[in-house]
Amino acid sequence: DILNLQVYYPWEFLPSSPCRSVVFPLMTSGVTYWVMKSLRQLDVCSSCINSYTLLVSPRLLFTMLSFILDYSVYRLAPCWEADPWKALVLLAGSYVTLVFYTRTFTNTLEGLLFALLMVLVSSRKSGGSLAEPTSGPLIGIVTTAGFFNRPTFLAFALMPLLYWAGLIVDSQKGIKTVINHFLKLVLCACFTAVVFITADTFYFTSTGLDHLYSIKKSSVLDVIAHLNEKMIVTPFNFLSYNLNPHNLALHGSHPRVTHFTVNGIMLFGILHILAIGAGFKMLKKYIYQLFWVKSYCHGSSGLSVRSEGSPTLLLFYFVPLSFLSLFTHQEPRFLIPLIVPLVLFSTSQSRAVKWKPIIILFNVLGALLFGCLHQGGLIPCLLRLEQLMRSPEPSSHPRHYTLLFAHTYMPPRSLLNIQKRDTHIEVIDMAGSEEETLCQTVEQRANNSTCNDRHVFIIIPGTVRATITKCAVSFKNETLIFPHLSMEDPPQIPFLFSGSWRSQLGLYILQLDRD
Repeated sequence: DILNLQVYYPWEFLPSSPCRSVVFPLMTSGVTYWVMKSLRQLDVCSSCINSYTLLVSPRLLFTMLSFILDYSVYRLAPCWEADPWKALVLLAGSYVTLVFYTRTFTNTLEGLLFALLMVLVSSRKSGGSLAEPTSGPLIGIVTTAGFFNRPTFLAFALMPLLYWAGLIVDSQKGIKTVINHFLKLVLCACFTAVVFITADTFYFTSTGLDHLYSIKKSSVLDVIAHLNEKMIVTPFNFLSYNLNPHNLALHGSHPRVTHFTVNGIMLFGILHILAIGAGFKMLKKYIYQLFWVKSYCHGSSGLSVRSEGSPTLLLFYFVPLSFLSLFTHQEPRFLIPLIVPLVLFSTSQSRAVKWKPIIILFNVLGALLFGCLHQGGLIPCLLRLEQLMRSPEPSSHPRHYTLLFAHTYMPPRSLLNIQKRDTHIEVIDMAGSEEETLCQTVEQRANNSTCNDRHVFIIIPGTVRATITKCAVSFKNETLIFPHLSMEDPPQIPFLFSGSWRSQLGLYILQLDRD
């Protein structure tokens, strides 16, 4: 939208089915693209828009934003009896921070907002007593913004909001003060919601608005009336879609215990296991107290940060985890916001100290797998193709390119840096097509590429390289991008110990031979 590039619009961002707010993409990646566009228009940097800057600039912004986590952990550690510096080291050494929080995920923004919300609701100790709870306006703004970014944010916000409400009630202020806190929260939440709804409505109905503005007699009231007719509330559309089990099944169904038994361990390793063990102990303890020593709880009210810090942090961790487990579509990245309460819990009472070697090894392997190997050849492949297509043309006629991707993740077309007006570049995403379908498509493109100015490239992992050799085509050039690991088409273990191990962990760019 900003740089006028050819892209693939996800269905969630189509005007016919708007399920995601456009505000945060515009505020993050959009800002970096706007800066690059402005620099080009001012002739400060005429060649600053290329596949590399399109990739790195949003990631650089997200890396800078990730320090919100560090700030939050440093502020929260004294409140939850954790050592600030040990918590910061554990956070910074986690591959979740190094890999996921430097990428442009909505889950990353969700994690940053969750960390800020925890800071807002946690009261710092002042002279041995709890400070006055934070007033509601900022909490209302952060909660609503998180809801519009990803509606699942409500699962993360539930326990912090209940904890804050408990502090307000236990502060023994007058009823008017309590009502005032909640009224400020609600008013600021409503105002923030109006801002998001207005921005999304303008974006997704831009065609209709352009039509209105083109009519000279259209007044501001006409525009407002148009917005009222087309008002778009993206979180409700998101929930309406995802609460339908049939829709979730289209994106992949998983057992409801996947987050607990697989994804949590995959992201956090031994820290997740320690939290589960502590959770069972806490549950056993409270069940015992409930049935056998009820008098133990008499006279206590609310949650005390000093005495109940660890159980409360466990609730901050397991309540969102439990709510997310109600949905059958469960991806690991959905859990990355939970790193803050887990780090605080693990460093309180020095729980993670004796597991230090295992934690270091786990995060080194995780960073290598998810930061380098997993689909690692796709981005370098796009960077190389962009350079190839931008190379000087020997003839006056524009060259035509067909880029066919198979058995890779969906290639982000924006990194090819193709202008919308360019019609000589075609991108085909075959996803995980069967051999017969793939060969049929490749042979069809080969038959249509007889002219000298047409070039066809097939991009395919080394693990399925043999599939292409069965097609009735030949190739004149091939380039191996290393490393690249496809978990959908993993390499066979014996091949990894043979002379062809690099090809098994690589991504091929194959140029079709016109002859």
